[in-house]
Amino acid sequence: MMKSELGAIDERKAPLLEYSSPAVGSEHQEDEDEDVDLTRRVLVESKKLWHIVGPAIISRITPYSMFVITQAFAAISIASNVVVVGFNIGLLLGMASALETLCGQAYGAKKYHMLGIYMQRSWIILFICGVLLLPVYIFASPILKLLGQPPKVAELSGSVAIWMIPLQFSFVFQFPLQQFLQSQLKTGVIAWVSLAALLVHVFVSWLFVYRLKLEVVGVAVTLNFSWWVLVIGLMGYTVFGGCPLTWSGFSIDAFSGLWQFVKLSAASGLMLCLENWYYKILILMTGNLKNAEIAVDALSIW
Repeated sequence: MMKSELGAIDERKAPLLEYSSPAVGSEHQEDEDEDVDLTRRVLVESKKLWHIVGPAIISRITPYSMFVITQAFAAISIASNVVVVGFNIGLLLGMASALETLCGQAYGAKKYHMLGIYMQRSWIILFICGVLLLPVYIFASPILKLLGQPPKVAELSGSVAIWMIPLQFSFVFQFPLQQFLQSQLKTGVIAWVSLAALLVHVFVSWLFVYRLKLEVVGVAVTLNFSWWVLVIGLMGYTVFGGCPLTWSGFSIDAFSGLWQFVKLSAASGLMLCLENWYYKILILMTGNLKNAEIAVDALSIW
């Protein structure tokens, strides 16, 4: 009886031993599979992320590179004027950033036709704001003198500021267009158009400043031309079939609900202005130093 009982016990234990032995190996295998799966998922998600972020980075860098390139061609004339343009850019870009929220929500809710209407409303609001900001350009010289800038810097900035008015109205259309396309994940289009505008800008800068010797006027015309190339490229893509779901043409509905849009845009504009203006204030303060022209030029280029 004892032998048979022991044999039965051994037989009952055998399956347990056979099961417990490979269980250790299977746990290691599962851990390895999880690590491989996690790595694969990270790579997949990173690829998706960079598909959006990569073109977005390019589309942000290239427009600002236009200012940098222009400074390289004519640092003295444009560096002081960046103060004037920079303040208005912050306000217009901030007001246009409200469109990012509205278009993102409409696209997620599959109300595709509203994206085009929201963009048109933004154009209207920013255009009115651009008109209201015109005195900053027209009276740039006395304003800068009042802020303590050297007369030479103030006069030069004022003469260039007048020529920068078309540049400001390119912002009115370009900023909403960029938010409109970005909310649809069409960042690749923005990047390619921005790169094309940058190449045009390099050529035009060389032509106007070096070959035609247009000096200050050439610098201003160069920026105007290049930014409008960017606007026309994005507008052409949008209007001529690039966004069939979200662009159905100009609509009278764009003029409805403007006051609510103004309040949202103003709040967004204020937030971005607080981030953008502090650097411009530093440039204004630099204008009170000795050898102000050199100091302002160096700070602006940097």
